[in-house]
Amino acid sequence: MRRQRIAWLLLLAVLGAVLLLAGCGGKKGPKDNGVAKMSPSDALAQVKEAVAAATSVHIVGTGTTGGQPLALNLKLVKDKGGAGHVTVNGLSFDIVRIGDKAYFKASSSFWSKFGGSAAAQLFNGKWLMAPANKGELASFTPLTNLTALTNQVLASHGTLKMGDTTEINGQPAVAIIDQSNGGTLYVATTGPAYPLKLTPSKGKGAITFSDWDQPVQLTAPAKPIDYSKLTGGSK
Repeated sequence: MRRQRIAWLLLLAVLGAVLLLAGCGGKKGPKDNGVAKMSPSDALAQVKEAVAAATSVHIVGTGTTGGQPLALNLKLVKDKGGAGHVTVNGLSFDIVRIGDKAYFKASSSFWSKFGGSAAAQLFNGKWLMAPANKGELASFTPLTNLTALTNQVLASHGTLKMGDTTEINGQPAVAIIDQSNGGTLYVATTGPAYPLKLTPSKGKGAITFSDWDQPVQLTAPAKPIDYSKLTGGSK
């Protein structure tokens, strides 16, 4: 009996140690990346370096471009493409790019404005396919380039200063404030220095960056119309 009791106590001790280690391991989050203590220029450089190494991201935002209201919801995959929905001044379209092929589907109001009533009747609700690197649809493909789109969003700024630390969707972050126009970029302070949120200087809206490095499945639409054949080849 005594041996059984000792064995039982040893088993409890081992289980307790395992649970303690598991609990401690579970509480450890990503390591502090030091961005909060950097100068604004060094912090922004870390952001661009992190973005360049990222494999995927989900970008959702609202705001204005050229004075027109903008809304976007895009999932991007490095060196492969992306997919999502964009609305500019009330005109909407869906886009998918996989490698060198782009797929585009727009609302009837979009086609009425840019292609006329015939185009609206022909293409409304239908997917078009065309080369991603040349032709008329190529102008949309930068929206599906992870590094290019993110760097474009971050490129325009004035004099920067570091702001306070906070949390964005539960993730520790530090603010980088544009003193020239009042916009604020929130950057992760643990793990890679990914951008988490960008708020504009004036008006409403914000862009959020989430699901960094999470798996994204890009699927080509079924039976698209070959747009390049309709236009006599890519120009």
